[in-house]
Amino acid sequence: MQQLKAFFILIRLKNLIIIALTQYLIRYAIIEPMINLSLFELQLSHFNFFLMSLATILIAAGGYIINDYFDTRIDRVNRPDLVVIDTYINRRVAMSAHLITSIAGILLGFYVASQAGVYQLGFIYAISSGMLWFYSTNFKRQVIIGNLVISFLTALVPIMVPLFEIPLLNKAYGEILLEANADFMFLLRFIGAYSLFAFIITLIREIIKDMEDVNGDSSFGRITIPIAIGLEKSKIIVITLSLILIIGLAYIQRLQLQANDFIFFIYILITIQLPMTFLILKLKKAKEQSEFKYMSKIIKMIMLAGILSSVLVYISIKKSKEIENISLPSDISIQVAP
Repeated sequence: MQQLKAFFILIRLKNLIIIALTQYLIRYAIIEPMINLSLFELQLSHFNFFLMSLATILIAAGGYIINDYFDTRIDRVNRPDLVVIDTYINRRVAMSAHLITSIAGILLGFYVASQAGVYQLGFIYAISSGMLWFYSTNFKRQVIIGNLVISFLTALVPIMVPLFEIPLLNKAYGEILLEANADFMFLLRFIGAYSLFAFIITLIREIIKDMEDVNGDSSFGRITIPIAIGLEKSKIIVITLSLILIIGLAYIQRLQLQANDFIFFIYILITIQLPMTFLILKLKKAKEQSEFKYMSKIIKMIMLAGILSSVLVYISIKKSKEIENISLPSDISIQVAP
């Protein structure tokens, strides 16, 4: 029982659940109701979508395992209470688990890609697995590179859903789209806003985590942003990114107010903008590891709030009777009705 619990810690079970939740909400709370308004239906089967999401989870789990595999010594300094490898799980077992999850994720990815009619999409899983390996062995020791890699891979999670769905939609409704002079690219643009949010908020969290781990990282020769330019300059980067996020969301809120969507405005204000403002104020004075750890937890809650905003999108779409009058948290004009 203890080993099973340790394994769940190793693969970050909570994070994997959030990954699955993200992809399911993107598909069923945003994409499906959007295309249903044009009398279109999802084309990737529910089972194949499950396999696509499972492939994503397996790749992420393999990444977590290999990261801990190479970080055992540093983690004994940074977070000794969470060290699993060599404590509860043998290193050889951990490496085997990494290989099994990664290979299974890649194979499932190629299978679903073939079902979507674009086998090249399978390479996204193979490349992602490779990037996670090199992140653990090399990239995370380089200034900003490791942070950007993780942020990019996090941003891929929501955008993967339309990437697998659009080819099948084009195949099924190609003639209708030609007659209407329309396409499904609006899905990529809309979900792309979620990916951009994921990229920025993850980059913020990665830099804060580097601030939290500065003692252990410096002891083992890592050159993270706080080590390279100092804590105060690192704070300026995080604050700048936070302000960019707050201002970007304010633009979307402005559009929502014009559409009389006050619920979305209040939701973003309370669950994202105010916590981000609190984070900025807290960060200015932060010096202790416990303070950075606390801020990292706040960001995880903000990330979850961003994901759950898709439920409001679902409600907004369902209330709309004509596509051109849809009130969405975006400036994207949807023109797909036949």
